[in-house]
Amino acid sequence: MLAIGLYNTYDPKRLHEAHLRAIARAAPIAYAYGFHLALVGFPLEGKPMEVAEEISSHTTIGEGGKYLVELAQNNRFHLLEFPRKGFPPQFGTIVATTRKPSGEKEITPVELAERALGGESFLLLIGLGRHGLPKEIFKTACHHMDITGKRVSLETCTAIGAIPARISTLMEALKWMKGGRKT
Repeated sequence: MLAIGLYNTYDPKRLHEAHLRAIARAAPIAYAYGFHLALVGFPLEGKPMEVAEEISSHTTIGEGGKYLVELAQNNRFHLLEFPRKGFPPQFGTIVATTRKPSGEKEITPVELAERALGGESFLLLIGLGRHGLPKEIFKTACHHMDITGKRVSLETCTAIGAIPARISTLMEALKWMKGGRKT
């Protein structure tokens, strides 16, 4: 399983327009590239399907929230609390996305794609807020990944699109190359 994890650093008590826009933008990306979408620490109540339907009723993005509902119907939309003792094990290896990966924890997009093709699961955390992911997440994450490979800072919604697109493309290229065809 590959999952995009939007980590809420805006406001854990009140839902803001920025939360809704980020969810609405992330859902079609997750759907298009075969990823799960996990929301971490969002002030939402209810089951994933109920939340998806509610959010979808307030957006025109992603064909009026169609893809968020599709993710929920296929058990690919998840609501997680802030991790006190870690993330649920079904999400696999936790990866903090950043333009400044720590040397000993860095994983490249190619390495991640290879391991995902080998059956490993990854939760790719993206900080939603001005300051990105909290420091404790960088400490607890097994890996840090710079999706650009050039230490370029990306705006949150740009990162939401770039991360699954790059990983998915790398996985397709690796499958194609292993099939005997050269790129």
